[in-house]
Amino acid sequence: MLRLYKKVSHKTLRISKTFGIEGKKLLTPKDDFEALREFNHAYEGTTTPVEAMHLEYQKLLLDNLGLAERLAMFPGKVFSGKKHPSPDAQGVFFCFVLPAPPAGKREEAVSEAEVWTEEAGYARWYLYDLSSKKITDEPSEIVGTIRSTPSTPRQHLLPDKTLCEIRIEVERHITNTYFKQMDAPLGVKAKLKAWMELS
Repeated sequence: MLRLYKKVSHKTLRISKTFGIEGKKLLTPKDDFEALREFNHAYEGTTTPVEAMHLEYQKLLLDNLGLAERLAMFPGKVFSGKKHPSPDAQGVFFCFVLPAPPAGKREEAVSEAEVWTEEAGYARWYLYDLSSKKITDEPSEIVGTIRSTPSTPRQHLLPDKTLCEIRIEVERHITNTYFKQMDAPLGVKAKLKAWMELS
């Protein structure tokens, strides 16, 4: 591990010098590289925000008998709403499955929409803030806003037209980010699994 670290550090230093990156830093754990962050957490022995959410979910299932069965009976797409934890703030949370080509076949699958599947894809969270019109996609920044328990009261105040317009905006964001980066063929679409109004 130390030999690998030394090798990577040396290459990083050379790249930093070549490109003149300030402070001789190429990547840090704060950069948007999920794999690097996961590696750092595993190496340091700390719990990642995603692992913490999984642990919280497991505890919720243990503390609420029958919850797993109730969740399994939900339809393929659900909508709910609750009070936003910040006063005078409004937002809409989305959970999408972003299809991908099967692992190991990404190069051949780029031009064939039919081989892109949900099973090979990723579940991604998005939070749309109504006042700033900003879309957040970092789960650790979203979880506190959407955290609910079985006793959390349901609330729905936003007009359906507004909710649909926001959904279209988030889907456009996914097309312009994820699908563009993946060079996805036409016809591949994100699949909405759950969304929640926060008002």
